[in-house]
Amino acid sequence: WCKPPAGKKTIGNSHGEIRLDKAGNVYVSTETNDGAIQIYAQDGTFIRSIANGYPGIHGFVIHEEAGGEFIYAAHLRGRQVLKMRLDGSVVLKIPQSSFPKDKLGKDKKGRRRLKVTSVDVAPNGDIYAVDGYGKDFIHRFDKTGKHIASFGGRGEPYGLNNCHKIFIDPRFHPARLLLCDRVNLRLVHLDLEGNLLGVAARGLRRPSSASFFGDWVAIAEISGRVSILDKAGQSLATLGTNETKGQINTNRVRPEQWQAGVFTAPHGIAFDKEGNLYITEWNKFGRIVRYDLVKN
Repeated sequence: WCKPPAGKKTIGNSHGEIRLDKAGNVYVSTETNDGAIQIYAQDGTFIRSIANGYPGIHGFVIHEEAGGEFIYAAHLRGRQVLKMRLDGSVVLKIPQSSFPKDKLGKDKKGRRRLKVTSVDVAPNGDIYAVDGYGKDFIHRFDKTGKHIASFGGRGEPYGLNNCHKIFIDPRFHPARLLLCDRVNLRLVHLDLEGNLLGVAARGLRRPSSASFFGDWVAIAEISGRVSILDKAGQSLATLGTNETKGQINTNRVRPEQWQAGVFTAPHGIAFDKEGNLYITEWNKFGRIVRYDLVKN
């Protein structure tokens, strides 16, 4: 889906997220310097790119609040959380130094490194960010970027392993956190204070991202599938399942190998207001797939 920017055959190396603004424009993050977040119209026409000084945004949401719509982004490459206007101008940065040092993992040289992969915003404006390529702690900040608390991690009772992306689950009242606990092949619910509520679904194919539509949640599974689950975590449908050896959970599948409606490595996912689905894949060339909701 989509017509890439002029002069490009594909959107570029994609290892990020996809979201829609209130107007229905589609935003997708990539690892390219000249298209960090690309914006497309509903018909797939390229509009513009923003945030070009911040390539490598791994996860982001578009959040409506006083003052308009804002992008909250987990800037993996920059080891920070960003808040931006829809034009890409940055209004808040939460750098690595704002995260508790003892909750961060170390690189090969023994240096503490934040590897933030996902962020979302609670109804009261608190910001939740997960160190999903680090030690799997979830860090809570107030709307000014002041650290409030950290919870989660690999120890009990959480037992997280590559908590890849996190989302405020709007299907429940009060709202709660939904975690894509990728290596454990499950979804997990926490309350907004960090208390474990339980496992929301099991047996997924490395869940990597989520999006909500009514009581449904769509899960991008990086091992070649998308699942639609109900509020109880039961499967309603699976889309684009790929069983081809060497073509799932990899970013190296070339465009000439792509199959229409079949996935290789779903990494980001978003419903639009009509229930149509947009999926961005982990792919060094960059790929977006769209599924339209059929209403019977």
